[in-house]
Amino acid sequence: MSADRFRIGHGFDVHRFSEKFDPDKPLMLGGLKIEEPRSLLAHSDGDVVLHAVCDAILGAIGEGDIGQHFPDTDEAFANVVSSLLLKQVLQHASGNGWFPVNVDITVIAQAPKLAPYREVMRERLADQMGLKASQVNVKATTTEGLGFIGREEGIACHCVTLLGSVI
Repeated sequence: MSADRFRIGHGFDVHRFSEKFDPDKPLMLGGLKIEEPRSLLAHSDGDVVLHAVCDAILGAIGEGDIGQHFPDTDEAFANVVSSLLLKQVLQHASGNGWFPVNVDITVIAQAPKLAPYREVMRERLADQMGLKASQVNVKATTTEGLGFIGREEGIACHCVTLLGSVI
């Protein structure tokens, strides 16, 4: 097995909570609407999970980051559903001969608590990425009250993914 048939990518994203809840922009994580009376400030829907996944895939194939492909200065991406961005990133990777093997995600948030959503999020991500649920891992942690996340000012997410080559 040749080492050039696999690539690892890392993605990171963070968004700040808005001052007021926007009913047109509910909290989305991993393509799943989270019952939370807060919205994230973002040009798109602000889904930090899907943004981190996109960045990890783009990083693995050496194609920059989500901001280069979907700039926040482009009105075409205003309030876009991030699952559409992930779909385009996966198509781009596939067009270059790469497919996801697995994905490992860590959401960093003091609130909301994500345990009730973790399994559904995992299944939804697996479905979106053409993977089995066993190939997707979703973890959540807090910062024990420290920093902007601990003060509940925002949410962050890390993602690591392994891609394989069909070539």
